[in-house]
Amino acid sequence: MTNLRAVLFDVDFTLCRPGPSLSAESYARIAERHGVTVDVGRYDDAREAAALNLKRHPELLHDDTIWHRFTEEIFVGMGGPPEIASECAREIEQGWEVSENFELFEDALPVLEELRTARLRIGLVSNGIRDLGEFVAHHRLDVDAIVDSRTHGWVKPHPTIFQVALDRLGVEAAGTVMVGDSLEEDIEGARALGMRAILIDRQDRHPGVEERLTDLYGLPAALGLPRPG
Repeated sequence: MTNLRAVLFDVDFTLCRPGPSLSAESYARIAERHGVTVDVGRYDDAREAAALNLKRHPELLHDDTIWHRFTEEIFVGMGGPPEIASECAREIEQGWEVSENFELFEDALPVLEELRTARLRIGLVSNGIRDLGEFVAHHRLDVDAIVDSRTHGWVKPHPTIFQVALDRLGVEAAGTVMVGDSLEEDIEGARALGMRAILIDRQDRHPGVEERLTDLYGLPAALGLPRPG
C-alpha cells in the first residue's frame, strides 16, 4: 500500500484483553458477596449467548443500557438469580471502566513502535465504555488520535466514528488501514468508508476471511513496511 499514511486500531481484544480482575471469577466474587453462587465454567457459553442476543441501537447510537443488559445476561447465564442481576451487573461494569484492569497483548507495543518508526499516524477507535484518554495514558500508548463511542455518540460500524478519526489524523480513507477483531464493526464498517481493513483473529475463528492475521506481529509485513534493519 504505497500511499499508506495511517493505521486505525480497535482496542478491546485487538490491542488488549481483560485482566484477571475481569475474568469469570469476578462474576463469582460479586455473586458471593450477594450470598449466591454462579458456575464459572459456564462463563464462555454465557458470554457467547449474550453476544448473540446483543441488540445495538437501530441508529447505532451509543447506549450504555445495551452493555448493562449484556452483562446481566452473562450473570444469569452463569446461574445467577435474575432478581439481583442488574445490581451485580453494575458492580461488574465498574471494573470495566478501570484501565488497570486491562492488559496489553505482548505484540501491541512493539508493533505500534514499528509503525511509528515508519512515520505512520496512529489512531484508536473503540465502542468501549471507559475513558480512552485515561487508558492511553495508563498503558503509555503513542497514538495521535482517539475516538470512543461514549464521547462521540455513535458506535462502529457507523461511518461518522471512523470519519472523525480520519479528520483528527488529517488523512483520507484511501490512505488508511483499519485493524480490529470484529468483522461487522471494524472490517465491514471501515471498508464501507473506503478503507482497507485487516481482521485480527486471535482465536483463529475466521480462516476464510480475506486479509486476516492471528496476531499483530504480521501487521507491518501485511502493510508492506520494510523489515527493521
